[in-house]
Amino acid sequence: MVRRLAVLLAAVLILSGCSEQRLFVVRAVAAGIPSLAPFFEEDGSLGKDRRGLAPQEAHSGLQQGNTPGLYGGTRDQQVCDVDRLKDFLTDPRNRQKAREWARIVGITPDRIEDHLDDLTPVLLRHDTLVKNHDYKKGKAVPYDSLLEAGIAVLVNDQGLPAVKCSCGNPLEAFDKDPEKVSVKFEDGNKKWAGYEKSDVVTVKPSPKPLERIALLDVDDPDTAINRPVGTTGEQDSTFDATKQHEVPPVAGMTFDQAGQALARLGLAVAYDGDELPPGDAAVTGSTPGPGTPLAFAEAVTLSVDADSGSGPGSGSSSDSGSVGTPGTPPPAESDTSTPPSGSGTGSTPGKGTPSDEESESGGGTSSGSGSTSPGGGTPSETRSTPGGGTASSPAGGTATATESTPVEKTTPPPASSSSAPTASSTPPTAGPPSVEPTSMEPTSMEPTSMEPTSTGPTVSEPAASEPVSSGPASSGGPGSGEADQGPA
Repeated sequence: MVRRLAVLLAAVLILSGCSEQRLFVVRAVAAGIPSLAPFFEEDGSLGKDRRGLAPQEAHSGLQQGNTPGLYGGTRDQQVCDVDRLKDFLTDPRNRQKAREWARIVGITPDRIEDHLDDLTPVLLRHDTLVKNHDYKKGKAVPYDSLLEAGIAVLVNDQGLPAVKCSCGNPLEAFDKDPEKVSVKFEDGNKKWAGYEKSDVVTVKPSPKPLERIALLDVDDPDTAINRPVGTTGEQDSTFDATKQHEVPPVAGMTFDQAGQALARLGLAVAYDGDELPPGDAAVTGSTPGPGTPLAFAEAVTLSVDADSGSGPGSGSSSDSGSVGTPGTPPPAESDTSTPPSGSGTGSTPGKGTPSDEESESGGGTSSGSGSTSPGGGTPSETRSTPGGGTASSPAGGTATATESTPVEKTTPPPASSSSAPTASSTPPTAGPPSVEPTSMEPTSMEPTSMEPTSTGPTVSEPAASEPVSSGPASSGGPGSGEADQGPA
């Protein structure tokens, strides 16, 4: 009996050692190189990659789909002909391809046109891991691939690559450990200039559906583009990508709330870890800290109490809507508020480090199936209305600075009778109640108090210098005026 147990233990140890060394094979896909078995013939009529676009240094190996500047765009090049792809997949002669395409996407064939209408064309700015699909013998065959920066893709409303434009191949989220991949450069896909295994990116779904995507203009890096989801560039608006914005105080927010607050200012989120923390994990600080000026797409590393979350993908939110567009003014703060406690630590964002090797043969591809499901929800919350009720605080602590809805400089401000706390024991009879920080989404049309919480009753009215907005920004992107041209 003892001998049998010893043999089993040795076998377990051997298998464990082998599994630790196992690498997932990933096929490199270079910009402008035709696939061997595509859904649609790559003759340049369906989509065009931007060859020679140098991969950007990644501030984090894992990035969420709402990250400003994650993708690039241009208004001078037709990168993806969505109408042509619709015609191809709805042509009765391509019925079997349409069935397989829809099966991978998770829809019925009659929903293909509507599904394509919800996607948005962009250019990859980073070498990006995805699950790709060939079409062989009437079937969609999955394989893991690394798409070179410059490849044109359609992304969905969570910012995930969904279609490779040049060939119509459906794409899914990469669902393996990015640190345990071996990249194969073969079939004409030679290792491209600028490739660095430490800068490979895996995209995770945005915490909330997007209304528009903030792109960096690949023809003019000083310009950024707001592109409404489901449009192909005809409704684009631009703003100054060099304009700097101060890092807001994020301590006391959840990870998802902090990410959305930064995204509204055109700033990216970085995190020092192999996995993104739970969406409801409490943020304890940031590096650089509050008040530091940063330009569009620059990153802020968040320090998070991961133990405070309910686990990856387990958070939920009662909020609806999407991350605000860069160009929405940041929330105002009371002059009497105290900065939240907690400070970030200077740490470098974690990055995947796939190994790479060049091969002249055409074998050894991974054919795992499945896709990463959206994870990292945000905690439920309630909002106050003037005259009664309070908003529940986000998980993981309470920040003393109170945030308000976005503002516009259009309407004369109301008269202010008092903005300081009083010593009276009489309950307040005017003004909206004080609230704790909530989501930075521009969803409420009513003003919220900008006073910090206190042990006694207060009388608070909207700040005299910042009248409230009449509602969220339109889906067509910023209009006229500086506040609508980019992050304020």
